[in-house]
Amino acid sequence: MASSSVALVALLVASCAGMAAAASFTVGDAQGWVAGIDYSGWTSGKSFAVGDTLVFTYASKVHTVTEVSKSGYAACSGSSALGNDDSGSTTVTLSTPGTHYYICNIPGHCASGMKLAVNVGGGGGGSSSGSGAGIPSGAAAVRVPAMSAAIVLAAASGVLIKAALF
Repeated sequence: MASSSVALVALLVASCAGMAAAASFTVGDAQGWVAGIDYSGWTSGKSFAVGDTLVFTYASKVHTVTEVSKSGYAACSGSSALGNDDSGSTTVTLSTPGTHYYICNIPGHCASGMKLAVNVGGGGGGSSSGSGAGIPSGAAAVRVPAMSAAIVLAAASGVLIKAALF
């Protein structure tokens, strides 16, 4: 009984640690999601993992965050969009590994550089293939903040103490 409790606690701690490690990236940093930024340069040196969030800030209705396929990205076409938002504040949680593609679907904006390809590792960085993270069509994604490390450690400590008493 005690060994199964310890295994359960270890699993709980490992899963919570992954949630605590999630990072949030503001696309384009202080400049945000606008024309004239080298977004491939912006991603350079950054590691994206499942659970991380991308925060797009931009002028509402002036730009869009449109998730597209690789071919939509290459053609700057949102005609078969996987998701689209123009609210001015879009947060996308990267829920699957692989390369995720985003463009501004306002005519001419993608061609002027408003396109972003993010390579998402399976939880520990790196690259692999997979489907998109998904932006709800016509609505901003809801951001769920990751648990802080202190909360995770406090919860894990309480569980370990209870497990030791049994």
